Amino acid sequence: MITYLDHFVRKTDSNSKDDDVSTLCKALDLQGSIDSGATDVASKDFGGMNYIKPLAFIRPASTDDVAKVVRVVARTSNLTVAARGNGHSINGQAMADRGLIIDMRSLENHFHLIRINGLPYADVSGGALWEDLLKWSVSKFGLAPRSWTDYLSLTVGGTLSNAGVSGQAFRYGPQTSNVTELEVVTGKGETLICSEFENSELFFGALGGLGQFGIITRASVLLQPAPDMVRWIRLVYTEFEDFTRDAEFLVSIKESDSFDYVEGFAFINSDSPMTGRPSVPLDPNQDFDPIHLPPTASSILYCLELALHYRNTDHPSTVDTGVNRLLAGLGFVKLLKFEVDVSYEEFLLRVKRAEEHAKANGIWDAPHPWLNLFVSKLDIIDFDRMVFKKILKEGVGGPMLVYPLLRSKWDNRTSVMLPEGEIFYLVALLRFTRKEPSAEKLVAQNQEIIQYCIKKGIDFKLYLPHYRSQEDWKRHFGNQWSRFVERKARFDPMAILAPGQKIFSRIPQP
Repeated sequence: MITYLDHFVRKTDSNSKDDDVSTLCKALDLQGSIDSGATDVASKDFGGMNYIKPLAFIRPASTDDVAKVVRVVARTSNLTVAARGNGHSINGQAMADRGLIIDMRSLENHFHLIRINGLPYADVSGGALWEDLLKWSVSKFGLAPRSWTDYLSLTVGGTLSNAGVSGQAFRYGPQTSNVTELEVVTGKGETLICSEFENSELFFGALGGLGQFGIITRASVLLQPAPDMVRWIRLVYTEFEDFTRDAEFLVSIKESDSFDYVEGFAFINSDSPMTGRPSVPLDPNQDFDPIHLPPTASSILYCLELALHYRNTDHPSTVDTGVNRLLAGLGFVKLLKFEVDVSYEEFLLRVKRAEEHAKANGIWDAPHPWLNLFVSKLDIIDFDRMVFKKILKEGVGGPMLVYPLLRSKWDNRTSVMLPEGEIFYLVALLRFTRKEPSAEKLVAQNQEIIQYCIKKGIDFKLYLPHYRSQEDWKRHFGNQWSRFVERKARFDPMAILAPGQKIFSRIPQP
């Protein structure tokens, strides 16, 4: 093996244009395979704005394969390696310029129910999709993870490397707060089991660590009993202050007095089917009649989106009574309430329908210059005044999510960076582009928003962060930058992992 490896290293060091993939196969000695014809797949992502061709696309059969790839890369002077889940990054974060891409979806898609301290957990592959975990856990055991993302065709390892946020996070925290153990392949090629009590620095570093310290190959995800049904509700607001007051109230009260899911979004007071009033109703038979809006309604409106779980055995009147009790005192437009009853799985897979619709319309594969931020409660009113009401007054061609989260539900030992204060907001500008405006113009608009936040001193952090300079990364991590650098030096000293994040430069092998 050494002979093959040395030959491959010499070829990559000399930037040969005719890299011998068969030599690489022999050097790695994988159970899986190397797909030299699939490098185009790994050259782009959901964002659709970057095209970076790797040297090879590797489909590992096991964690051992992943570790072999990393060890080989570490022995070269110039190669890097990136883990690719379902390709849903938006700024090339899972790419490696002339490096190796590991297809995490090719890992064995195992699911096992285990119990730790009497609690049920799903032991799953890092390359498993959350939607597959949902279907398995509900159908087999009537159990489900507590915390989700809105879109479930994402890998477990991928979301845990960022945070994993949805409308349940106000209660249970992000997905990073709902795992107890990880298996991680570090940048040294070591395979380590880690938890709060074992290899804890790697455990907390990898959670939200943007792939910088290791590749998550397995996770133990906390489960709880799954409900049968969901009462799904949308409430319309004309004033941002009323919307934020009610949203913050619902995420702050005790569990028995609140909903099981709280999100929200801004939308345009127009007839646009993608970003206007027609995007609010939950059923084709429901109609948003603007006659119910007060004359003072502005060009931007807001929707509070809620869900209440219940069992098939619950009487409809009991569900109605519970919902009415929770809605009492909220300041929404009373004649603009929309609700439907759907199964738990149908609710969680709601974005799947939007995906199918977007694919049918040809916009799923268009560029997606998304922008995701966490904004402090203290600054969210100013953010609304300038960003939603001025910069984005025409919308973004897709959802503009905005809803509160609680800092106390997050573990500050992880690598995720948050604004100060107990309450902060997720803001997600989920653009679906067509011909105009161009993706370049929308990226420029994103930069305008970021620069406005910096100039006005708004307390914010990018979620799914992407910066071009280390100075920007230092500002992002603030007083935690030294901790991040120390973890990098400890677990990936050659800086070979996740080069697409553009945080560290590859350190040449002496």
